[in-house]
Amino acid sequence: MPRRRIGFWYRFAAVICKPLLVPLLKRDWRGMENIPAEGGFITAVNHNSYVDPFAYAHFQYNSGRMPRFLAKSGLFKKGIVGAWMRNTGQVPVYRESTDALSAFRGAVDAVHRGECVVFYPEGTLTRDPDGWPMTGKTGAARVALETKCPVVPIAQWGVNELLPPYAKKPEILPRKTHHVLAGPPLDLTPYYDREMTPELLREVTEVIMAAVTRQLEDIRGEKAPDTPYDPRRERIEQRRRTEAQHHEGEIGT
Repeated sequence: MPRRRIGFWYRFAAVICKPLLVPLLKRDWRGMENIPAEGGFITAVNHNSYVDPFAYAHFQYNSGRMPRFLAKSGLFKKGIVGAWMRNTGQVPVYRESTDALSAFRGAVDAVHRGECVVFYPEGTLTRDPDGWPMTGKTGAARVALETKCPVVPIAQWGVNELLPPYAKKPEILPRKTHHVLAGPPLDLTPYYDREMTPELLREVTEVIMAAVTRQLEDIRGEKAPDTPYDPRRERIEQRRRTEAQHHEGEIGT
């Protein structure tokens, strides 16, 4: 696979990060042949550890296509961090935008420039008790439908054993394995040229998340739950339980 121009800042970051990752994590990387050699595309990746972006970036870097991660636009204006993000071609998300697609105009522009834009569709670390992908947010679907670019579903596992979700202390020994499985690009053509309604975006997001989950099932050799963990549904249920307990307390008095 041909390598694209990396640039000084990205190469400098790799020189710093790779020597730290190699002794910490063994590698089981599969599906790199599914990473497009040319043109803009999206990767949709599950998120189960604070440090998995570094491990995933290592995989993507070795594929020859530099990963461009999404970050709040305000970070691009702040000192050394901002300079690094601008010079390595990371992608701003404009959360102050009045419409959702404008918030992702940086990602749309990056895809049109022929870049690989990395989406964590869950939006945060998974809260599923067993580490399975949660329901996704619609940003990746919006950009995919707007640009009609390839979407590569990718699952990773193992970094969460090095640093479990929301943990502060890593478990270095025994040495963990970073498993990555990239699937073939999804066929989203049936959804093209349709009105970008909330229902359509949710449907495409479910297709993307189901594909990521299938990759993780392959890695783990297990079946995922039939219904993905939904943080919003869990918050509603928790609120109902709290209100019911409060009501019972009032009756008891």
